[in-house]
Amino acid sequence: MNMKPSFQTTLRERTVLSGGIGVHSGKPVRLVLNPAEAGSGIVFLRTGLPNGGERLIEAKWSKVTMTELCTVIGDGQQHMVSTIEHLIAALHGLGVDNCLVEVDGPEVPIMDGSAAAFVEAIDAAGIRHLPVGRSYIKILKPVRVEHGRAFSELLPADHGFRLDVEIDFKSDVIGRQRKILDLDPSSFRREIARARTFGFLSDVERLIKAGFALGASLENSVGIDGERILNPEGLRYTDEFVRHKMLDAVGDLALAGTRLRARVIGHRCGHALNNQVLRALFADDANWCLVSGGNRPMAADHARGSAGSLAGLRDHRLALAASPS
Repeated sequence: MNMKPSFQTTLRERTVLSGGIGVHSGKPVRLVLNPAEAGSGIVFLRTGLPNGGERLIEAKWSKVTMTELCTVIGDGQQHMVSTIEHLIAALHGLGVDNCLVEVDGPEVPIMDGSAAAFVEAIDAAGIRHLPVGRSYIKILKPVRVEHGRAFSELLPADHGFRLDVEIDFKSDVIGRQRKILDLDPSSFRREIARARTFGFLSDVERLIKAGFALGASLENSVGIDGERILNPEGLRYTDEFVRHKMLDAVGDLALAGTRLRARVIGHRCGHALNNQVLRALFADDANWCLVSGGNRPMAADHARGSAGSLAGLRDHRLALAASPS
């Protein structure tokens, strides 16, 4: 794709993913990706609520309600969508700025445990440019959050978005792995889109008792038992584990709501620290500024999500669903 980074994008047409299940809920879920107007950002339309109810939820850092084992957005127990990170990573990684995501259950389908199925769906729908400029959040000074030995840090960068992610597990199957990536659609596809989520067999009973991993299997996760990989096909990359953590970071940090122009360093970090570093960033206006594609400063109220209105998105979705295409 010849992306034009100075202009916002959306999908060319709607696309449907069905037959998937939630990795934690184990429940079937249907996902529809719809085009959306410039300035709307990524918004979830949570359907299937009691009495046929629906709820619009913005995919933004301020809407994150839980970060244990996955990223959850919402405004209450019923009005929530969990495990959004792989889908958000695919949209962000391929350069999609605006999308209305319709989901009829409490969790985005896990598919094969990576972002590959979402990449295929986006490719099937196609991407089109919108006649509105794209803006970026420029980091002005370092922002860092820590938890024990783990930390996540945002650093200034003149251009682009660079990730430097390191993990360190006691298991010899994983051990210490580090990867550095300059993110663009090509590197996203090639380096991290197919990296799957992973877990330890020793944790399964505890997770199930806590209400997690009810849909987990070797079809959607890399299973580790002691020093063995349980999946008959093995790993997709020799360092698939750190690549998946990088995939998660792309999705979590995309919840900034506008693309970051930054260097990101993450050591042993997960969903919680990824969200906390965004909260720390936006806690002080001196940490950042909004710039155009040409690096010109913009007024803060032009940030995507604040200027873009949610009004009309539901009607737009209905019109798309009724169209012959």
